[in-house]
Amino acid sequence: MENKIKIVPDTSIIISGDLELEIEKNEIKNAEILIPLAVIDELQSQASKHKAIGFTGLENLKKILNKSKDRNISIQYLGNKPTMDDIKLARSGRIDAIILDVARMNNAILYTGDYVQAIVAEILGVKVNYISQQKEYEKLIFEKFFDAETSSIHIKEDTIPKAKEGHPGNVQLKKIGNDIMSKADIQEIIEQIDYTVRSLDNTYYETNINSLQIVQLNNYRIAIVKPPISSALEITIVKPIMKKKLKEYSMSNKLFQRISKQAEGILISGKPGSGKTTLATSIAEYYSEQNKLVKTLESPKDLQVNNDITQYGPIDNDFTKTAELLLLIRPDYTIFDEVRKTVDFKVFTDLRLSGVGMIGVIHANDPINSIQRFIGRLELGIISSVIDTVIFVQDGMIKKTLELKLSVKVPSGMTDSDLARPVIEIKNFENEELEYEIYTFGDENIVVPVKNMLKEITENEIETMKKLEIILKKYDPQPKIEFIGTNRVNVELEKDAIPKVIGRGGQKINELEAELGLHIDVNSKISSLGKEVKFKLNEKGNSIDLTFRKSAKGKNVNVYVENQYIFSAIIGKKNSIKLNKSSDMGKSILSGILTNKEIKAIITD
Repeated sequence: MENKIKIVPDTSIIISGDLELEIEKNEIKNAEILIPLAVIDELQSQASKHKAIGFTGLENLKKILNKSKDRNISIQYLGNKPTMDDIKLARSGRIDAIILDVARMNNAILYTGDYVQAIVAEILGVKVNYISQQKEYEKLIFEKFFDAETSSIHIKEDTIPKAKEGHPGNVQLKKIGNDIMSKADIQEIIEQIDYTVRSLDNTYYETNINSLQIVQLNNYRIAIVKPPISSALEITIVKPIMKKKLKEYSMSNKLFQRISKQAEGILISGKPGSGKTTLATSIAEYYSEQNKLVKTLESPKDLQVNNDITQYGPIDNDFTKTAELLLLIRPDYTIFDEVRKTVDFKVFTDLRLSGVGMIGVIHANDPINSIQRFIGRLELGIISSVIDTVIFVQDGMIKKTLELKLSVKVPSGMTDSDLARPVIEIKNFENEELEYEIYTFGDENIVVPVKNMLKEITENEIETMKKLEIILKKYDPQPKIEFIGTNRVNVELEKDAIPKVIGRGGQKINELEAELGLHIDVNSKISSLGKEVKFKLNEKGNSIDLTFRKSAKGKNVNVYVENQYIFSAIIGKKNSIKLNKSSDMGKSILSGILTNKEIKAIITD
């Protein structure tokens, strides 16, 4: 009887599926396969930890058993089970050493796809058949669904697959054919992806647990989701279809110079699919072309950058450790795609304050939202040191750019010099118009839109006010006139002057409105109820203090925001009234300050 050759496979050759393939191609026949118990234990351990390679290895082992039956191939299990110490030292090569011992003691051929294991076997005089894991790339099943306009495909069990086609701003979701994908069809795609990842050097798992696999395979980013995470087996495969040079974007020379020479804390914001990553790639490659050392922080690695730019992921699932590495490498610029978690904001801030130029990609509905996401995660005073430019992208185009600067001033809408504080001014980069201010009011950091507050009165409006004032002085020597909107004014008169201005049935006021082209609101002066007095507003911790002159001490005072009565109080011994900011009265006063409304105090004694 012809002696059978003896083969000892290690875990690498079983997981890769190459031993099964050798049997299927009849490269192995009339053989005895000796499977070390350490191999089975290792695969079982990986599967118990919900790692896909464990399940793959066990499934492949079943296929080896089935295919061996018809090919005169016998299977035996040899060796001892690994001890707890063996399992703890598995990463140090203990399991591999046990498998080598089984091959050496049985004068068998070691089949392996591990190059280091193959070298060690040769040194120890063990026969070895090394099958390289690096295979020639073969077109995958899912690639037939992609064309030049397809950015992603979405495959779900028992549904027709779909594809997103088009460029940012014009993306449509379309069905791919009419055939429903079965679970078996999808499993075939997954097995092919899994085999390719294990076979090619430029592919890897970002995440690999039993119910979730995130794969970077060449230019494809693949998410495989299984129950119980999802309700059904599902695959999403994304492929970038658009790449642009920075100079191809429609932007002003002013913005181009800003990116080129000045901005070092850039946020690129926009909705999902708006083209943020494409712009980040363009900026990264532009800096690289300017002989700057550029690195990226990504998980998964989404940027399609040139070979001069190294892409980094989290070390031990922690970007903080990667940031520490980058400080040793000392890049000129780092692209952070995408800033999402609190730790991401911390890493972005630490790198920027360390002197690294930072470009962050962040999801936001509008530019100001991306800045607001930093509030509360770092001190207000350093925000403008971390972010100096915000570029908002929509439909693949730069729609708006904001710049941030820190100054000490009285916030817009406030008038008392005692209210001066550090204020972050957010301006439209192109026309330098102030749009928002960020400052601390009490214990809260607030973002205040100031564009409408700073509305300038036109020359025509000034001329109209002068005409109206001359007419009203016939009835009240000191009328108060204020524009409150386009062609609309508010007028305050002494109580006895109001009937004279309005006239019988409103005839006079109607004639005046027609003559001046205005809508005129007539109200009674609050001063008719008492004497208006001056006071100072001071903010102290959780309270607001209204401080009056000494002569007002002990007198009763009514406080109004515009013409709305808020409260009455007696002025205390320290010539002041103290309000809690969280009280209804305090909130009303705060609201009046922030909306630039006049706050009045009327002594009624």
